[in-house]
Amino acid sequence: MALKATIFKARLQITDMDRDYYAEHLLTLARHPSETDERMMIRLLAFAHNASEQLEFTRGLSSDEEADLWQHSLSGEIETWIEVGVPAEDRIRKACGRAQRVLVYAYGQRAAPVWWEKMESACDRFENLQVFFLAAADCAQLAALAQRNMDLSVTIQDGHLWLADGDQNVEVLPQRWK
Repeated sequence: MALKATIFKARLQITDMDRDYYAEHLLTLARHPSETDERMMIRLLAFAHNASEQLEFTRGLSSDEEADLWQHSLSGEIETWIEVGVPAEDRIRKACGRAQRVLVYAYGQRAAPVWWEKMESACDRFENLQVFFLAAADCAQLAALAQRNMDLSVTIQDGHLWLADGDQNVEVLPQRWK
């Protein structure tokens, strides 16, 4: 019998002073059985970092044809494609060909730097690609915020993200690799 996704609910109150974006989002996240709390919370962080009314979670790990998050224009084109982890070069090439803007949120203290060392020269040609790295300590603190029902306030200023749930406050500074 196949395992089912675990459903998480999140209420995000976003104050993004870098983009002058202030909104509340009520989100439902399906965590695939093979997905960790850490990866799911990085998806949530990526949402907060790029929040808009049109940005949405996809089937993620359940589909090779979709990003982890994406945003479509009113005419159906993909405006933003967001990947979490260390995607293969062909996946990045496909995303850069289909979307106006592609973002990768790489994490993993050992895997991500090795991946980027191999990918950096291949990714130079993609003008619409941005790559961010999240430190292991930040990811572990994010994972500690994971609950089935979350009420988080997110403040973004000068590239720093602060997430708070009333009991804990986590600061994340994504390192921009590209």
